[in-house]
Order: sequence, then C-alpha cells, then structure tokens
Amino acid sequence: MHPSLEPYWALIEDFDAWPTVVVFAMFLIWAVGTYWYLFGKRSPFSLESVRPPGPLELDQKKRDKVLRQGFSRDKVPEKLDAIVIGSGIGGLTVAATLAKVGKKVLVLEQHDMAGGCCHTYEEKGFEFDVGMHYIGQLHENSLFRIAFDQITEGQLEFVELEKHFDTIVIGTGEQRRDYTIHTGKTEMLEHLKKQFPNDTNALEEFFKIMKVCARKTHYLATLKLIPKWLALFLLKSGIADYCSSVFRLSASTAADVVSSLTSNKDLHIIFSYFFYGVSPKESSSMINALLLHHYKRGAYYPKGGASEIPYHIIRVIQKYGGNALVRAPVSRILVNKKGAAYGVTVRKGKEEVEVLAPVVISNCGIFTTFQKLLPPEIQAKPEIQERLSTMKLGRGSFLMFLGFDATAEELDIVPTNFWLFKDNDMDDMMDKFFCLSKEEAPENIPMMFITFPSAKDPTSKIRHPGKSCMTILTMVKYEWFEEWKDTTVRKRGDDYHNYKMRFANNLFDWACVHFPKLRDKVVFQEVATPLTNVHYLGSQRGAMYSAEHNVERFLPEVIAKNRCDTPVKNLYLSGQDVFSCGIAGALHGGLLCASTVLDHIVYLDLLFLKKKLKRRKAKEMAKLAKKLQ
Repeated sequence: MHPSLEPYWALIEDFDAWPTVVVFAMFLIWAVGTYWYLFGKRSPFSLESVRPPGPLELDQKKRDKVLRQGFSRDKVPEKLDAIVIGSGIGGLTVAATLAKVGKKVLVLEQHDMAGGCCHTYEEKGFEFDVGMHYIGQLHENSLFRIAFDQITEGQLEFVELEKHFDTIVIGTGEQRRDYTIHTGKTEMLEHLKKQFPNDTNALEEFFKIMKVCARKTHYLATLKLIPKWLALFLLKSGIADYCSSVFRLSASTAADVVSSLTSNKDLHIIFSYFFYGVSPKESSSMINALLLHHYKRGAYYPKGGASEIPYHIIRVIQKYGGNALVRAPVSRILVNKKGAAYGVTVRKGKEEVEVLAPVVISNCGIFTTFQKLLPPEIQAKPEIQERLSTMKLGRGSFLMFLGFDATAEELDIVPTNFWLFKDNDMDDMMDKFFCLSKEEAPENIPMMFITFPSAKDPTSKIRHPGKSCMTILTMVKYEWFEEWKDTTVRKRGDDYHNYKMRFANNLFDWACVHFPKLRDKVVFQEVATPLTNVHYLGSQRGAMYSAEHNVERFLPEVIAKNRCDTPVKNLYLSGQDVFSCGIAGALHGGLLCASTVLDHIVYLDLLFLKKKLKRRKAKEMAKLAKKLQ
C-alpha cells in the first residue's frame, strides 16, 4: 500500500469513527445549504439604488402616464416573469422587489387609477386620499423606512406630523372626555400617565406588551417562511411558547388582556381605539398593541399626497422592464391540466385577452382569488376550502369626502386625527350597532374617525391653494346596502342616495360639534358605501381592510398555515390577507410574498442594510463630535 494512503485506510478500518464522519458530513451539508439559502442568492436591495429624491412632479399628464396607463396588448412586456393582480401596496411591493432582481413584472389593476387604497382622486379642485391616512415606524433607519426607500429607490418623502397626532373623544355633551395621544419613545407612555394617574401600572404593563409584540412579531412571520411541518412542530410541541409570549398574546383577545390590567373603561378604549370592524372581545390583543406601537416613534404622511406611493413604486417596476396597467380587470386565473397557474385572462370590452407568465401573484384578497378567479373544479378542492375556512369576510366601511373653500387656519382644523366614541364600552357599542336593522342604523352610529389630509401635507397649499379637505370613516354592515348591489355606480337611484345621505348627514352633524366652522364652508360632498368600495377597490363586500381581523385568524397555527404560496402551483397571495391590515400590514404581505416567490428571505437583506446604515450614522456622528471638539 502506498504510504500516503495509510491514514485513510486506517479510518476505513475503524468503523467506530464512521458515525462521527457521517454526522460531520451531514452538518456540513446543512450548513452550506442554509448559508446558500439565506445568503447565496442575489439581493433585491442595495444602498446604491437609493438616490436623493427629485422634485415633486406636478404635471398631471406625466403622472397619468404612470398611474393611469390603460391596458392594451401592445403595452404588455414580452417574456413576463410574473403577473400581479391588483395594484395595492402589497401588490406593488412584491412587484418592485421582484423587479429589482431582474424579473419582468406586469401589474394589472381593474380601476382606472393604480394604487388601491393608496390612490387619490380629484373632484371639483379637491384631492382626497381613500385609505391612506397616516403611517408610523418611518423614523430614520427603521426597517419599514428602509423598505419604502428600497421599493421607491429613495424618491418617496414623508412629512412628520405633530407630536400630538391623535385625539380620542369619549361621550357627548356634558359627559364628553378628551384624551390626547403623543408620539415619542418615552413620551407616549408618560403623556398617558398624566391623563390616567390612577392607572400607571396598567399603562406600564400594556406598554411592555406593546414592546413584546413589536420586537417578536417576526417570530410569527417566520412561521410563514420556514417549512410548514417545522412551524407546526414548534407550535404543537410548546417550543414556540417557551421562546416568546407573543404566540400567547396573538391568540388572546384584546378585551381579555386589557380587562386583566384595569377596570377603567376609558383606558380600554385607548388600548383599542383603532377600530377596523372587529370588537375587542373578538380581536387579537397583539394586533391592537401593534397598532398603537406603530406610531410610538412618530406619525407621518407622504409629501405630495398618498398617490406618491404608487407613483414612485411603479416607476421602479417600469425601470426594470415591467409595467402597471389600469382598466385591466382580471376575469380568470389560467390553470393547466397539472394544476399549475400559467397566466390570466383580462377583460377588454367584450374580448378576453390572455396574458401568460410562469408566476401569478394575487393581491386582490383570498376570497376574490379563490372564489371568483379560479376555475370551479379548483375552487372545490379540499385544500382551497380549508384555507378559506380560516378566514371570514371583513366588515364594510363607509366614507365621507368633504371639500371646503377655506384654509386650515380659517376652519381651525389641524393635522391631528380624531376618533369619536359615544360610549366607553366598545364591545357593547359594536354589538348593538351591528344588530340594528337597516332602517335603525343611520341614526345610531356609535363611532367615527375624522382626518384632514390637506392639513397634513404642506404641498397641498401649493397644489390646491385656498382649499381644505376632510375624510370621515366609520364601519357598517354590507347587508344594509345589499339591495342595490346589482345597480350601476353613480346610477343607483334616489332610494340609495337618500339612504346613504342619512348616514352622511348624521356623521357630518357630529363632526360639526367639534369643528363648528365647517358647516358654512362646505362646497363639496361625496359618500362612499361598501358598494363603492366593491366598484373602485374590488374589495369583497366593501371591506377595505380585506378579510376580518378576528382572533381566530391570528391563532399561531392558522398564521403558520396561511402562507403566500397556495394549493395551486405557481399561484401566490400578497397584501393584507397574508398577515395584517393597513399600509404596513399590506407592505409586509408583499415582502413575505417576494421571499416565497424568490425562495430567499428578503428581510435578511433589509436587516443587513439597516446595520450598514447604523454604522454609517455612527461614523457621521463621531466625525461631527470630533469636529466640534
């Protein structure tokens, strides 16, 4: 035997060493595979892609070329890599992320303007946002801000609102109590303690819950990214609960948690005032805690209005060879004999146009996707029905858009938002309201939200001088408006108009109690019911927050099963139904979807950028300190 082979031959003869060798080899394969999965693929994000924001584009024709580009065959890019149904923030986020790794993506929007709940509309010289009222967690180098900077390549600017960003009003007349919410890492809690001096312990405990939910929510998101069998094993074995209390908080109702902290009903409202159609006794304590924490470091509004969000994201999609087309209602998702999605059909007049791509992403909600767009034989599959059974249709919303020929100073309006409640028992209020008959409901509205978009955006004075606008929101039952569902928008008849105006007049009268100067200056008024949301947003039963955010949806096992991939191969879900509602929830739905499609966790890329930016900031501060010395 050759002398150089003797050590290897000795190893082969020593059978006791084999288990160690096998274990080491398996570990090495696992380590290499894990490293390749996490870091071996091209990142869609980089510091170099972010550039200083350009001037605000005020030319409406140029904006329309981005936001209102109508569908036609010749505008569909060749050799598409993916189709995204719906241009809400979730759809645009996944599209831009895929585009930045070289994928050619087409976004299809059924409305005549892109943006979903982020779009704005102009009427009679007034501009209204339809669903984006304010955003949090956009402080310097936050993960959310970095994500926005990446998908817009730094072109989206935000205005930070005043520290006093929300006012909660409970009761009416002599029973009225006003509470103010301030931003600030420590100021939010301290300001609330001053207003509730007898409940400081309850406030401290709730803010601890907020911190746990904010810092450990990524555990819940991880359940959607790791293999399903592993996620379910961690949950059923109790290992997940051992790691963090966020899993228990996610499955606990908001009412149970806050009731364990204090009996003060006014404080219960403060802990759950962001209403989205679900009462505290039916909602997840984690979601309610996250909503308040979202604004702890500041509340923000897009400079130039909400439509700046889709405008800049779509330009990034176009930059990499993709496009976003409107007036492009998708009528069907194409599924081949092997059960894989391979494209969609778009309704163009009386014609059905096929658009093909190896990946189809739906941002139009789980119910629309599974119940309306898939072929009947696919809809009937047990796996599809099982996914649907974990969700409920969300509550409808009712909005009022009002325009005033007066400035903010003349009307005494402010950037602060107002949340009005007639009582301090939200469970009881909502139970009674949603049990009312159609005829009783308009005169018994228990809560509403008031916001003044024109007061938040400093460019509004330039773009719409001498004018102010206001939006009022409340939640309603779709059934109250259902009898007109087969009528045409803007032609639904006098009965429908008179009925919706009963809601509108009562809401406006209530608002005028707080802002009396509004009544004499109002020159424009438009009302959106759940039927309006169905038409313009494509939302099922007018639910602008998509599927209901009840506690059952946030049971950890349900979270683990409700993934971006679907029982249909090559078909993925994005947006609010993936994780949670609102702009932040939908954006994270887009990032989770991109991670699934690319088989690469893009959050790790964002975290690396965050570390780089923090190091850069630290160096800048050190240089500044040295200079001052």
